[in-house]
Amino acid sequence: MPTIVVDVMPKAELLDPQGKAVAGALTRLGVTGFGDVRIGKRFELTVEGEVTDETLAAARRIADEVLSNSVIEDVVGIEVVE
Repeated sequence: MPTIVVDVMPKAELLDPQGKAVAGALTRLGVTGFGDVRIGKRFELTVEGEVTDETLAAARRIADEVLSNSVIEDVVGIEVVE
C-alpha cells in the first residue's frame, strides 16, 4: 500500500529549543561540521488503494488543518512513498 509522508517543521523565524539542545549535545560529544539543528515532525498516512489527485488534495488539507499548527509550523513536504 502506498504511503503519503508529511513533514512539518517549526517556522524558520521561531526558536527551536529541542534543536538547540541537540546542537549543544553534538558539540559536547565532539561532533563538528553542523551549524544548526532543527527538529520537526513526520507523519505517514497509509493509503488504501491508489493515490489520486483527490487523495493528495485531502492529504494537503489534513496537513494544513490537523497535522500542523499554522501559527508556529510550516508543512515543508508532502510526498508519496510506494
